[in-house]
Amino acid sequence: MSAALQPHAPPSPDNGALCLVRTLVAQGVDTCFANPGTSEMHFVAALDRVDGMRCVLGLAEGIVTGAADGYYRMADRPAATLLHLGPGLANGLANLHNAKKARSGIVNIVGDHATTHLALDAPLTSDIVAVATPMSHWVRSARSVEAVADDGTEAIRQASARPGRVATLILPADIAWSAAPDDASAQGASIDRLRAKPLDTAAVARAADAVRRGPTTLLLIGDRALRHAAALWAGRIAAKTRCGLRSDFFCARIERGAGRTVVPRLPYAVDPLLAALGDYDRIVLAGAKAPVAFFAYPGKPGVMSKPGCEIIELASPEHDLEAALAALAGAVGATAADTAPLAQRADTAAMLADGDLDSPGIARVLTALIPENAIVVDESLTTGRSFDGMTVNAAPHDWLTGTGGSIGFGLPVAVGAAIASPGRKVVALEGDGSAMYTPQALWTMAREKLDVTVLVFANRTYKILLGEFANVGAGAPGARAYDMLSIDRPALDFVQLANGMGVEASRAGDLRSLTDQLRSALAMQGPRLIEVLVN
Repeated sequence: MSAALQPHAPPSPDNGALCLVRTLVAQGVDTCFANPGTSEMHFVAALDRVDGMRCVLGLAEGIVTGAADGYYRMADRPAATLLHLGPGLANGLANLHNAKKARSGIVNIVGDHATTHLALDAPLTSDIVAVATPMSHWVRSARSVEAVADDGTEAIRQASARPGRVATLILPADIAWSAAPDDASAQGASIDRLRAKPLDTAAVARAADAVRRGPTTLLLIGDRALRHAAALWAGRIAAKTRCGLRSDFFCARIERGAGRTVVPRLPYAVDPLLAALGDYDRIVLAGAKAPVAFFAYPGKPGVMSKPGCEIIELASPEHDLEAALAALAGAVGATAADTAPLAQRADTAAMLADGDLDSPGIARVLTALIPENAIVVDESLTTGRSFDGMTVNAAPHDWLTGTGGSIGFGLPVAVGAAIASPGRKVVALEGDGSAMYTPQALWTMAREKLDVTVLVFANRTYKILLGEFANVGAGAPGARAYDMLSIDRPALDFVQLANGMGVEASRAGDLRSLTDQLRSALAMQGPRLIEVLVN
């Protein structure tokens, strides 16, 4: 008889793992993205005994950590991850880096060897604290079975701060399996998940003086200032004072589309970014950072504001950004009557036309077909860099971009966003090279029946790197260099790859076929992939 069909064994006494799972659920952490191993089996067993936790398996740790990032971006509260020792955590670090830059709260539970086993230096022994620290705000190894509930509560408190933080709790196997005292599962007080730093009235006054100077000042907003209610205040300020209004290129979540304030993103490339900022003597920051180049380039500056530009911080992500912008609006006399023009819904019929699959054409199709209240996860890189200006006139939606620059975030973030937002269609825009970092996310989409439509833009190259090869002054790539920048020989087949993971898939070779396939995909429930053949 297989293990799955055997009668359940009598439940074991309460142990450390059970205390920790109960603590997570009691404090509102009700989703766990997991890729467990031997050391985590008692935690896995505890999941069977505690109601209220949704468990989602990822076939690679980057799926687990990326999904937790996407979950927080939409739910505004942390999920847990379950990872296997130091190497398992290390496999998930790239997307933890992205989550940290997105200010996403995550509770990582990382199993470790039993404390008595560590001295034996078994093959999987590692310094988990050292592995976790660069991508975590807070790291602790559970101290004892008696204290594991308190340790878990503190991890949740850390992750639930404003802005969100990555908290990593290491759970040694013997603490997980050891019997717990009767009072070990007692839960702490409810955690304040929305605490915000008090606003500095002097900062409001400085920002007000700056934006009153009109077109020579830029109001640069980020983080939760890009939510609809906060961005309305920013639009009113810009309308009243005629100051500029922008967001950074990389944003964890932008609420945009018809009826919402138009907040253009700054360009990614250095020369257009320098041009976009060249007329501003002052930049007022609300949840954003002072603009810098993504990379260093020979002969080009790293700071993107013009020399002598004054940087004034109104509020950081630690503040209530909606309240900060409302206070600034009050200081300059901006009211609802000063609302800047809102995005207008595009004429759908005018957006759809035959033609080649170039970026403007794809942007028109997306503008016409993005469903109302959709969540768009954008890792389209070179193909999608020009989508921003047109898709702002699509139906109201949320747009999630990369924040830390580590590619392979898009598909896992789409998983987490879909689980956090049932009933909302998720559209993932993905480059073919970056899709291959975390393709296992397709399997999780199929298993969980997630309502995600994936567009993979297949140009058979790391096209962004071809551009960067020239930008850094490395010349023209020769045969060996080009082989490092292309992904042909053999060409990837995303239709077969998706089908092998249980996701229905098709291929589009022109705008008409893309329109028809995307319309069909959006009309169905569950995961679907379209491979878009671009030049």
